[in-house]
Amino acid sequence: MPVSVGSVRRMDYAGVIAQESERMADALATAPLTAQVPSCPDWSAADLAYHLGEVQDFWSQIVGHAPAGPDDVDDTERRPDDELVPFLRTRTQALLAELAAHDPADPCWSWSSAGGTVGWVLRRQAHEALVHRVDAEQTAGLPVGDPGIALAVDGVDEMLGVMVSGLPPWATFAPDGQRVRLLATDAGREWVMAFGRFHGTSPSTGREYDEECAELVGGAPWEGEDQDVTAAVAGAAWDLELWLWGRGSLDGLARDGDQAAIDRLRAVVAESTQ
Repeated sequence: MPVSVGSVRRMDYAGVIAQESERMADALATAPLTAQVPSCPDWSAADLAYHLGEVQDFWSQIVGHAPAGPDDVDDTERRPDDELVPFLRTRTQALLAELAAHDPADPCWSWSSAGGTVGWVLRRQAHEALVHRVDAEQTAGLPVGDPGIALAVDGVDEMLGVMVSGLPPWATFAPDGQRVRLLATDAGREWVMAFGRFHGTSPSTGREYDEECAELVGGAPWEGEDQDVTAAVAGAAWDLELWLWGRGSLDGLARDGDQAAIDRLRAVVAESTQ
């Protein structure tokens, strides 16, 4: 479901981008440039700094050129490793400046069927900065800070509703009967994900698709009623978000039902966030 302009204005996503990006840069400034990123073993601390800087540079150009698409975006040149943390800080400021110059309702290119506005970029980049701040703290051996229930719930919602769900209009979804429910016990929120396959032919490339996927089919305040699901995972919203992003384990989460379905959800999420 597309994020509404109203919800963007209720949550200070620009403030989240600023705060989480600064925390990330501060954490990386304390880590050796060659330190391995636990959640992305092929990345060093320098790679992590470049990644978010590159992403923020890309989206600052997208918003600045809106509603034009990525064909108008210049490639981001990689600086020497010892310049990457300062580079990240400059790219954060550039992104925030472009976002501040636009209304959340302004049209803007995005890769998601749920997108199409600057508000979508605000939300996506807030959670991009948040998850990579976690990476930076884990890389630097620092305690991982909890962002609070409201932002964590929004992160779970954005992960399941945007990063995983959302097929293009030319695709169809064929559910296979397996469903997993996630419960944020500290927020009274639930999400139900249905597994299946999506089929369709891209009108732009002619490529035919027949691939496994999962779609968000339910989400409402939780009242504890039974659901026809294969499995359930319950816990604090932040623990759910860390697990979904592969930055935390299942150890602190309650599980019920078929463990294979829970593992299947995590695999689909991992594939969707590559």
